Amino acid sequence: MNSFDPSSNDHAQTARALRFDREHARSLRALAYRMLGSRAEAEDIVQETWLRWAAVDEQGVDHAGAFLSRIATNLCLDRLGSAAARREQYVGVWLPDPLLDDEAHGEWAPNPETQAEFAQDVSVAFMLALERLSPLERASFLLHEVFDMDFEEIAQRLQRSAAACRQLASRARLHVKADYARHEVVKEERDRLFEAFAEAVRNRDVEALARVLTEDALLLADGGGKVKSVPWPLHGGGLIARALVGFASLPTSQGWRLEPARINGLPGMLLFDDLNGGALVQTIALAPSAVAPDRVAAVYIQRNPDKLRGVLDALKRRGA
Repeated sequence: MNSFDPSSNDHAQTARALRFDREHARSLRALAYRMLGSRAEAEDIVQETWLRWAAVDEQGVDHAGAFLSRIATNLCLDRLGSAAARREQYVGVWLPDPLLDDEAHGEWAPNPETQAEFAQDVSVAFMLALERLSPLERASFLLHEVFDMDFEEIAQRLQRSAAACRQLASRARLHVKADYARHEVVKEERDRLFEAFAEAVRNRDVEALARVLTEDALLLADGGGKVKSVPWPLHGGGLIARALVGFASLPTSQGWRLEPARINGLPGMLLFDDLNGGALVQTIALAPSAVAPDRVAAVYIQRNPDKLRGVLDALKRRGA
C-alpha cells in the first residue's frame, strides 16, 4: 500500500507527494507500527498524515519532519483508545502483525542509518511490553528511546510539559524493563535454534522439543477468531512440546513445510501448506532465553489471516 495517491494532475502536488514519501513516510510508518502494532493501521496513519499535510501551506512550516510526526503521533493516540476497546473484545490472544527481517531492517525501521539496532524494537516481547503502557507513556517512551527525541520536542508533540513527558517516559521504561530483556542473538545461534526446533517438530519428538524449550516457556498464538488456535497462553516447556507435536500430527498438518525466517527480529519460521497450493498458514517467532540462548523461552504464533497478508505482500515483493 502506498502512503499517498500521486494521481493528481497538479505537478507541484505530485512532486510534493513524492517528496513526502521519500523523506518522511518511512519514519512515520515506523512510529505508527510501534504505537499500534498493526501494519494496516500504520499505513492508514501515514495516509491520513499525508492528506493533512497536503492541505497545509508548507512554506509556513519551519520543520516539516517535526510537524508531520506531531500529526502522526496525535492520530496514533486517538487510535489507541479505540484499539484498547477492540482488543478487549478480541477473540483469544492478541499479537502484533509480524514483520519479516528485511522489513524490520528496511521500510519499517525509523531510518536507514540506524536500522540494524531497531530490529529488536519490533520484537514481539517488546511490542507486548508496550501494550501494557498508557497511550501517553507509550508515545513518550518511543519518541525518546527509539526515535531519540529530547523531552522539549516530545512536549510539543504531546502538548504536555517537558517534565511531564520525562516522567511518562521514566515510568514506561520501568514497565518495559520489567517485561522485556533486550539481547541480541547471533546468526549461528539463531540457525541452531531453528534447526533444533524444526527437527523436533518434523520428527514429532516431544522429548527433543521439550529440551529446546525452557521449563517455564510461554506460548502465545493469535488466530483472531478467524482460524483455530490455542485461545489462551500455554506455560511450561513440556506442555508446549506436547501441544505442538499434537498439532503437527493432525491429518490437516501433513502437507506443512517449515522455512526459516526472522520474524520481528527473532529467529523463527514461515509455515506453508503444500497440499493447499503452498498457502501461508502461520508465522512462528522464537524468543531465546536471556540466560540460555540455545533454548526457547517463548513461542509466538501468528495464524490470523488478516495479519498474514502483510507477510504475503512482502514475500511477493521479494519474489519468494
